[in-house]
Amino acid sequence: MRRLGAAAMAAAWVATNGAAVDRVSRTKSSGYEQRPDQRGQPGHTAMTRLSHLNQHGEAHMVDVSSKSVTQRSALAEAFVSMAPATLALVETGGAKKGDVLAAARIAGIMAAKKTHELIPLCHPLAITSAGVECELKREPCGVHVTAEVKVQGQTGVEMEALTAVSIAALTIYDMLKAADKTMTVSGIRLLEKHGGRSGSFRAERGSNP
Repeated sequence: MRRLGAAAMAAAWVATNGAAVDRVSRTKSSGYEQRPDQRGQPGHTAMTRLSHLNQHGEAHMVDVSSKSVTQRSALAEAFVSMAPATLALVETGGAKKGDVLAAARIAGIMAAKKTHELIPLCHPLAITSAGVECELKREPCGVHVTAEVKVQGQTGVEMEALTAVSIAALTIYDMLKAADKTMTVSGIRLLEKHGGRSGSFRAERGSNP
């Protein structure tokens, strides 16, 4: 079989794959992403609109003025891993900075209210409820943090819940870092969201402690 030169091979590749590359390029520039459809069949894709990109592919704040005001809620979680001796400080109130869990809860609630100041394209929301819970765990050792946020509004509060658990977890680290700098924050994720045009979402449980 005669070998093809580099130029000929490139031309053959473009002829075979050029249309697909062009579709992907046009997809990205229009603010869409391609992903396999639910059937998982080769050659089939589902188009998902990236709402924070305009028709030119530029980041912008989504216009929610035409959306209905509905009850929306979101639940998120995070986990702070630590040594057993560090967890004992939380239980006994022996941390030098004071009540670790109380500080974490207040920090998480404050963060939920200020999410739009931290995440550039989030809308400022008059949230109606924000709660942070901290549960001590023995195995694995650490603190499981959850946050639930609610609003009567035109957009969801997923980012508010995620921001709340993130800041609450970081506050736990700050309160205890003098005793244990090996602590890790992990498993930050959305557990549930309800309301809005997309309806409800529930993550599979069990991957976090």
